Amino acid sequence: MEERYIASIDLGSSKLALTVARIDGENVQVIYYKETPSDGIYYSYVRNPMKVEAPLSAALKEAENELNIKKIRQVVVGLPRYYVYQETAKGRIERDGSCITQEEVESLKEFALNSYPIDDEKNEVLYGAVAQSFSTEDCFQQVEGDIVGMVSNILEGNFKVFIGRKRPLENIDVVMNHLDVAIARKYFLPEVVAKAVLSSEEMENGVALIDFGAGATSVTVYKGKIMRYYGAIPFGGKAITNDIHTECGISESLAENIKMAYGACMPDKLQNLGEKIIQFHNEKDVPYKQLSVKYLSEIISARAAEIVNAALYLIQESGYADDLRNGVVITGGGANLTNLANFVKELSGYTVRTGYPRHLFSATGCPGIYDTGAVSSIGMILAAKGDTHLNCLDKPRPKPVPVEEPVLPEEEVPAQEEPMPQDWNNAKDGTLIDKEEFGEEKKEKKEGKRGPKEPKAPKGPRRPWPVWTKISKIGESVGETLFKLTEDMNNESV
Repeated sequence: MEERYIASIDLGSSKLALTVARIDGENVQVIYYKETPSDGIYYSYVRNPMKVEAPLSAALKEAENELNIKKIRQVVVGLPRYYVYQETAKGRIERDGSCITQEEVESLKEFALNSYPIDDEKNEVLYGAVAQSFSTEDCFQQVEGDIVGMVSNILEGNFKVFIGRKRPLENIDVVMNHLDVAIARKYFLPEVVAKAVLSSEEMENGVALIDFGAGATSVTVYKGKIMRYYGAIPFGGKAITNDIHTECGISESLAENIKMAYGACMPDKLQNLGEKIIQFHNEKDVPYKQLSVKYLSEIISARAAEIVNAALYLIQESGYADDLRNGVVITGGGANLTNLANFVKELSGYTVRTGYPRHLFSATGCPGIYDTGAVSSIGMILAAKGDTHLNCLDKPRPKPVPVEEPVLPEEEVPAQEEPMPQDWNNAKDGTLIDKEEFGEEKKEKKEGKRGPKEPKAPKGPRRPWPVWTKISKIGESVGETLFKLTEDMNNESV
């Protein structure tokens, strides 16, 4: 099977994450992942398309240059996580009494998704539907894996339908149309993130996934390998950053950097870290403010407690609070706070672990791809790999390797000829060289570097010139005289 490439864009409230993966059969290799600060996105949905367009355009061009490709033609994106509510829907089809097939189950899902009546069709749209159970005239509340193959005259399905606002989806289309990039798929993120983080045993036994985003925090409950509940609150890591920014009187970007470097929950359990002092300097490198890490942790813990308690309320509202045998899994960019897992455990009583992307892919040279903040990007890539017709870009061209010019060995480098005195040769440009002037100039250079040169011992008689010695023409009379002199010398040597 020919390899394909899938590109995903995670439109977050604090960052844009662009991911490119190579798909070869069942093998997934991430070849590019980079995060860029976002703008114009609030509570995980695009509010201002023009502000989103500029950083996203720069991120796409950077990826195209680094991967050495002409154009990223299409991408997969995620739907907003807030302003989403769920309803219960049912579907029913009449059959001929034969065995139920997987195609019929998928057809029933599609029917339930397309036929569900929306009260406000002008402002709302279906984000997705998840089958809860199936029934026949003899069996009730069967899971999808068990209903396929049964014999029945009817097939009924119970679904959870998720409905969200239409405007955020239209704003995503506006941004991509301006960038001339097609949208191949739009995914309901809670479902794809859960499959990228949770194990099959956790989804079977019961687990709650809390995704701490920047603009929204969502709760997804799984039981019996089926998504049973979803809810979200409009608070996240950005609310914590704003608290630090307001309380400490520093810029928002500096507050975010401090939170990422020293942010922690549970100030009473920081040990030596709580004794550290953060000192702020102005543009002239003069200290003007100090902040203890313990006080910073108190600010963070106050807002984190509010977010966690709201998430626990959603778990109670789901009706599965007592069925979570595998407790709670926390993920998302906000899950990187120190002691957050212990903080959730202390407030909830559940067993808690931090959810990183499962090793269902390989990656080379992509820093941050295995962090909790990359789960949405990885979830979309894994969800899209099953579509064999999806290919978001052309095959990247190999980067040109610079060719080094060969260096000749020292013995092969031709030496530059120095001009000879007047009685030996002419200058290279054809002019005559004054013997006395040339000798004096050369003497001055040598004496300037090495001092005066000691006189050498007189040499013996010169050897006779061979007949093939080249003699420069410096005049007809001189040339004839030298030629006769050479001929006489050769005759004498013979």
